[in-house]
Amino acid sequence: PVGGGENKPSPPPADLCGGLVQYPATDGSVHSYSGFADKLHAQGAKLAVAADLLSLTTLTPPGEWGADITVGSAQRFGVPLGFGGPHAGFLASSQSLARKMPGRIIGLSIDAQGKPAYRMAMQTREQHIRRDKATSNICTAQALLANISALFGMYHGPEGLKGIAGHCHKSATMLRAGLLKLGCTSPDTPFFDTIAVSPPPGMTVDDVLAAGWRENVNFRKLDEHTITLATDETTTLADLEAAWRAFNRGAAPSFSADDLLSAAAPALPAALARSSDFMTHPIFSQNQSEHQLLRYIFKLAGRDLSMVHCMIPLGSCTMKLNSTSEMIPITWPKINGIHPFAPPAQTLGYKAMIDSLEQMLCEITGFPGMSLQPNSGATGEYAGLRAIRAYQASIGQSDRNVCLIPVSAHGTNPASAAMCGMRIVPVGCDADGNVDIADLTAKAVKHKDHLSALMITYPSTHGVFEETIVQICDTIHQHGGQVYMDGANMNAQVGLCGPGYFGADVCHLNLHKTFCIPHGGGGPGVGPIGCGAHLKPFLPNHPVIETGGAESFGPVAGAPWGSASILPISWMYCAMMGSAGLKKATQMAILNANYMAARLSGHYKVLFTGKTGMCAHEFILDLRSFKASAGITEADVAKRLADYNFHAPTMSWPVAGTIMIEPTESEDKAELDRFVDALISIRAEIAEIESGVQPQENNVLKNAPHTMAVCMAEKWDRPYPRAKGAYPISGLKAQKFWPTTSRINDTYGDRNLVCSCPPMEVFVEAEDSIEQVA
Repeated sequence: PVGGGENKPSPPPADLCGGLVQYPATDGSVHSYSGFADKLHAQGAKLAVAADLLSLTTLTPPGEWGADITVGSAQRFGVPLGFGGPHAGFLASSQSLARKMPGRIIGLSIDAQGKPAYRMAMQTREQHIRRDKATSNICTAQALLANISALFGMYHGPEGLKGIAGHCHKSATMLRAGLLKLGCTSPDTPFFDTIAVSPPPGMTVDDVLAAGWRENVNFRKLDEHTITLATDETTTLADLEAAWRAFNRGAAPSFSADDLLSAAAPALPAALARSSDFMTHPIFSQNQSEHQLLRYIFKLAGRDLSMVHCMIPLGSCTMKLNSTSEMIPITWPKINGIHPFAPPAQTLGYKAMIDSLEQMLCEITGFPGMSLQPNSGATGEYAGLRAIRAYQASIGQSDRNVCLIPVSAHGTNPASAAMCGMRIVPVGCDADGNVDIADLTAKAVKHKDHLSALMITYPSTHGVFEETIVQICDTIHQHGGQVYMDGANMNAQVGLCGPGYFGADVCHLNLHKTFCIPHGGGGPGVGPIGCGAHLKPFLPNHPVIETGGAESFGPVAGAPWGSASILPISWMYCAMMGSAGLKKATQMAILNANYMAARLSGHYKVLFTGKTGMCAHEFILDLRSFKASAGITEADVAKRLADYNFHAPTMSWPVAGTIMIEPTESEDKAELDRFVDALISIRAEIAEIESGVQPQENNVLKNAPHTMAVCMAEKWDRPYPRAKGAYPISGLKAQKFWPTTSRINDTYGDRNLVCSCPPMEVFVEAEDSIEQVA
């Protein structure tokens, strides 16, 4: 921390690389940091600001007074508190830092027809490309929550948001004015919606807290002499009166709200007030009736190929059914309306549910310890590795920093290890896709004095059960290391085996995969970690609510149990399925994958199988030979699947030039057959190119997907009928999902990181021009 406190930072030291300030501060006060920003920049350092998003509708935005980066939560934009989450965080930067930002950035590109098209920019794929050199280990974000907050902003628009902010600020000023009348003292500093006060004479902070509980109001104890109170758009006069009674020993105050109107003047000086416009795009003023917003939401949903249309066979993603019965509890106010720092006596139901879920997950995995705090699989990786390093430091082995990682590992593995300060040493795989035992042993021996951990996925990312998994774990332990198991493929283990039973020391789970929390287009997710007894004392803790291990390395999320409000989904899944149902689900997932692989093996090469010729819950099809025989790549096959009403499998991972298919247990035989038939039909289309019936550069695969605009255009100059492009199999004529864009130019999007949103008229004009040209 910089001397002088967060509100009045002293001059930065000479070796400072950056600064972080809170705006508004934790006590609610608002200060200008423009001078501090200037001092940092003069030394070549950067300034990051943690900001309240709603306050920025009223306060001068950080970008206007010198901040380089702004971070915060969008929870206040329409998302329930949910006992801590999930909420969408945001990270904004100056243009000069845009290429260094981690995570998912939506950029504007063009499609094959020159039409504007949005896509995720290159950073999304960087872990698989840059691995330990990646800018982050982010895998699961909070995409669903980001969309909720965006729709909240659209519905209210800039004027509506300023009205909400004005109500919050006015409520806080009236609350403060009343408390001053009751004898409290409060700093005479600007504030937005949070005030800091001392108790009135004769009362302690704890007295006021207890009086608040009797009035069904919670306050925050900042320290032994200070209480903070916050208001929001739901704050009513009755809420203010309840707070005043609490500070007045339960008695109604002698004044009324009307008496305070003159004293409750705005507390923001002009120098801190925002004058610039924001959210000026037309979309933020077009859907401000509930009916229009509903239509807009369904318009967007109609462009998404989702699991309501077809199976999504993304390998290593486990896109399974999210049943309605599992989802219902998250709509209950008793689940989604609780503050993460509410007194423990008010959250006993949550504690019982969390304890029950932890016990079920411990039994499934074979581990005695479990933490539900990590918000994603990548965060679970980080937490697990940090626990390993903390344990090793506790026994005098802090110099152990080498992490062995198979070359087939998910890209987040080396990225997480790098974030933990570890040195990554790759381990090879053999011709059957298994970890090369000889290479693993040689490197474990070579680095035995500094070996910290092995990160391994089971079943492997090649879709095969590693038959030597116990030997692998024993080898690492014999040379002083710990075994971290990536739980991305846990859907092939539940009820049959478990990481704690065959030798792993710690493992993360993906509740948004194996345990039925929806993926949400990239989040929310929960990535809890289970661990052995020796690592349990080092599980993530929390500075406010007691949880985690006694010797913890610290927290990995802002809330003690991460995205707590979606934990009931996984609890419902486990409770309703029971042990027999969970085991059968695993068996069905493996059976479905092997059925599909068997049917497709006569048309494509199944790249890896076990010794018995079987795969695990997923399998890889090798498409590399088609590039030489027909000029066809895995991307062409993936795009063509959209014409068959299917989402593409995982492409080019873990092996370039392949697709990885995971059907899950949720799909019936009819849907499995429909997907297999589509791939068999595509293989016949490739054969037409191989035989010369269709040209290599102008065919149904290279031109896929076929949009309605393209197929309905007056001009058609392709060497195959329109019907073959749009309806490759007859059943599609009864129910067709039309792709809305042609193939997107990824290279253009990577080279032109444009994150601005042009008016919708641009897209309409582009569509019209395409049809006219055609």
